[in-house]
Amino acid sequence: MPFLILGGVLLLILTVALCAARWVFGKAFYAPDHKKMADPRDFYSQGKDAVHKNALVALVDELEHKPFEAVSIISRDGLKLTGRYYHTADGAPLKFIFHGWRSNVLRDCGGGAKMAFDSGYNLLLVNQRAHGDSDGNVITFGIKEKYDCLDWINYAVDRFGKDVRIILGGISMGAATVLMASALDLPENVKCISADCGYTSPEAIIRKVCREDMGIPDWLGFPFVRLGARLFGKFSIMDGGAVEAVKHAKVPLMIMHGDEDDFVPFSMCHEIFDAIPGEKTLLTAQNAGHGMSYFVETERYQKTLREFESKALNR
Repeated sequence: MPFLILGGVLLLILTVALCAARWVFGKAFYAPDHKKMADPRDFYSQGKDAVHKNALVALVDELEHKPFEAVSIISRDGLKLTGRYYHTADGAPLKFIFHGWRSNVLRDCGGGAKMAFDSGYNLLLVNQRAHGDSDGNVITFGIKEKYDCLDWINYAVDRFGKDVRIILGGISMGAATVLMASALDLPENVKCISADCGYTSPEAIIRKVCREDMGIPDWLGFPFVRLGARLFGKFSIMDGGAVEAVKHAKVPLMIMHGDEDDFVPFSMCHEIFDAIPGEKTLLTAQNAGHGMSYFVETERYQKTLREFESKALNR
């Protein structure tokens, strides 16, 4: 009888653990079809940042109605990944921009797209896996996405030629994606990387969300997140991050962040920046929330990023 009781207790604990892991997996990583297409005009910043809503929506409208070519690749794990290619001029530099978690290219990439067009670049906005029209329903916070980034780069070199000059950019999870990709064996075509409000590692941002956004001690919540990722997503949430990646970067990096970011802690930009051993630029925007640096300090943001990219392209 004691063994039956003990077995029942262990079975109950295991069942609760699996249910908790499945629940957090759904919250953090799982993106069913109906969640793939977030409303690009759905303004997620609140309070004082809401004053920038009209500017953001104007950029969405402009980008949404600009002619583009629908492009796609097949990822190394068999997913069809899609993007929007905007052609400006033959032989122009090509800029990639990667959007954030559960977001989309229209909402997150308007400011970067405008700057790319004004600079005469060709532009490719990437729908990350499990977002937009891209296949997949598991978001891995940059762990698999960094390899998607490399696959997109190889696509560009194959399509536009070995002399194409490439710039990588991203915001939020997209920023983490391009920073994590910086440690990979990138072709020399990649001239620089800019990252706006990226996090230090998947583990760090998830622990922060558990602790500060959900009110769950991270020592209690994170093991279930880790278990859910492994069991249901088939990946390890511990597989590196931006801080470790940038230590091996071979191209100039620019880090941008708003000092009132309530989602990705502002302190993370300094952790990433301090870890970069090579050429680097830091832009911090006062009174800017998550992803709002472009709107709060537009002129300085544009000037600093243009100077950074121009220098890298003309090295």
